[in-house]
Amino acid sequence: VHDALPQVVGEAGNGVEAVALVPSLKADVVLMDLRMPRMDGVRAIRRLREVAPLTRVLVLTTFDTDSDVLPAIEAGAIGYLLKDAPTEELLRAVRAAHQGQSVLSPSVANRLIGEVRKPQRGTLSPRELEVLKLVADGATNREAASKLFISEASIKTHLLHIYAKLDVRDRAAAVGEAYRRGLFS
Repeated sequence: VHDALPQVVGEAGNGVEAVALVPSLKADVVLMDLRMPRMDGVRAIRRLREVAPLTRVLVLTTFDTDSDVLPAIEAGAIGYLLKDAPTEELLRAVRAAHQGQSVLSPSVANRLIGEVRKPQRGTLSPRELEVLKLVADGATNREAASKLFISEASIKTHLLHIYAKLDVRDRAAAVGEAYRRGLFS
């Protein structure tokens, strides 16, 4: 796999076939799609970690959504490329994966960075919960600020964090989601 072209030693039509083939082929690197029949790529990656722990898995797929990227990496993929990657980039990625280096397409890297920088989803701080309770009771930003002895700008900042953590876009949706999650006792 160094300077020579990587050699294809096998091909599988689905995740079950891949998991069965890889140990006997002693493949160094597997290019794995995520959307396959019989066993999806994430499950196949997890199984490969068990049956062929020395084989490195490089995801090669058309999808780079949050719901695809993180589970594949958590399952043990060493890299994640999109199928539209130029041939040279793919060859570099296979060589890097073979050497144990992580490889991410730029769009995937940007997505992961964005995910890490987001406020932690789901868990509201005690202050954010106070703000949301006031909003649920119908308080305006000004009224909430007055009751909590903070500025209106601070209320707006708390609301933005609440929206991000609850994955909503506005006050009404935030209140509805809080009730749905049982955040108000």
